[in-house]
Amino acid sequence: MNIVRWQPFEDFMSSPRRFNRLFEDSFYRDDFEKETDTLPQWYPATDIYDTKDGYVFKLEVPGLKREDISIEFNENTLSIKGERKEEKEIKKEDYHQIESCSGTFSRSFTLSHNIDHKKIDANLKNGILELRVAKVEEKKPKTITIN
Repeated sequence: MNIVRWQPFEDFMSSPRRFNRLFEDSFYRDDFEKETDTLPQWYPATDIYDTKDGYVFKLEVPGLKREDISIEFNENTLSIKGERKEEKEIKKEDYHQIESCSGTFSRSFTLSHNIDHKKIDANLKNGILELRVAKVEEKKPKTITIN
């Protein structure tokens, strides 16, 4: 008879790993790949922050060129669309793991009314798309001196 040390939490701790493995093996790898083949879409990570002069949007779009991205502003909505094409040089059968996203993306942001839609600048550098949206200059009250 062998003596086995009792570890009461071993089953509890390994359950999430078993669940993840079950989820990835049976659902993710087969069904998800089929679904993404028909409707590829991804969302670039976006940081947005406020400055005294305006708003800054930074989108992570590695591998995209200027021609792959379109930016529109319509009725206080800033829309950014693009497409990352899948690499065709390597066959899917040769991959061991695919984590890079490909396909189309679309992001829309509703902006406040205090922006100057004529002053929107876009810059693409090192895989980061940076948009700067200027705020409308506040109208300062006119000071009237008394004679």
